[in-house]
Amino acid sequence: MSPETAMTELQQALNMTLLLALPLLGTALVIGVVIGLLQAATQVNEPSIAFIGKILALAAVLAIGGNWMLTTLLTFTTQLFQRIPSILG
Repeated sequence: MSPETAMTELQQALNMTLLLALPLLGTALVIGVVIGLLQAATQVNEPSIAFIGKILALAAVLAIGGNWMLTTLLTFTTQLFQRIPSILG
């Protein structure tokens, strides 16, 4: 395997990781900021409120987009396994 091939495969894997993580990370960020603003406005400083809000939002994102995430990951993995002979050869 040439260094260029290894770098290409690594780049594709990192891109896939980013693609699958962004919906969850973005949701957690937005919910955290919104709840933080609400807590600052109401002067309620309870960390469990932000935690519960994030957990519920992430569960909703996984329920809505989990099928897409799994399909995308399975497609990438299948293509990677199919490319193994050409990578090693």
